Amino acid sequence: MILGLLAAASAATQPLPSTPVGVSVFKDASHAIDVGRLEEAKLLIARAVAAGFTGAPIERLTADLNFASGNYVPALSVYQHLAASSAKQPSDCEKGAISALEVGRTVDAKPLVECAVGGPHPSWRSWNARGVLADFAGDWTVADDSYARAHQLAPQQAQIINNQGWSKLLRGDWAAAVPFLEQAVAMDSKSERIANNLELARAALAADLPQRRPGESEHDWAARLNDAGVAAELLGDRKRAVAAFTQALDASPAWYDRASNNLKSLSQN
Repeated sequence: MILGLLAAASAATQPLPSTPVGVSVFKDASHAIDVGRLEEAKLLIARAVAAGFTGAPIERLTADLNFASGNYVPALSVYQHLAASSAKQPSDCEKGAISALEVGRTVDAKPLVECAVGGPHPSWRSWNARGVLADFAGDWTVADDSYARAHQLAPQQAQIINNQGWSKLLRGDWAAAVPFLEQAVAMDSKSERIANNLELARAALAADLPQRRPGESEHDWAARLNDAGVAAELLGDRKRAVAAFTQALDASPAWYDRASNNLKSLSQN
């Protein structure tokens, strides 16, 4: 349904009519996306397309709906088109960059990131995307600068601080990662991803392996053991890595292949 709307919108050549009804439908659909009422937004966009509304505004609405739905590949395609057109808006570059990073298309992300941070008032999301792209490239200087700029604009965003910590993890600087991740957890205690990143950093520094939490599933415990093994291997602690991977093998059949491959790779190295 979403892709069908996208095709219909992309084929159009006439702009959105500036009638009261047209403006109302456009604003209502945009607001529905912003507040997460995606099914409502989908119906409003379909109504607008059926009524003959066309052009960049409809394309952008469709891309925004795909973006909010996690359909990053079709969203990226439209944002790239919009970013290269005379109808370009700052959000096209920003959301296009994030879409590209979400699907690992760093080559596509680069010009969109440059476009996003090159405007007069880049948002924290644009600078954060620049930091993520720099992490992919191993450009730690640019990563640190980008996250610092993002943090300056949005000091209460746990996502930025988590990314600062993750960037340290990527460099193998586990001790430096922990304070960032502890702060991020304190700001967003409900984020499982941030909590897992903190535990990974702590596991790399701790002498013992993760213990099974009360009520924790075998799958989740095995995942944490495997992460601890990866961390230990990167630190050169072969004995601890072997112990972690071996425990992960025993903990969950679902993790057997991954832990087994890690253990095999470790023995070969």
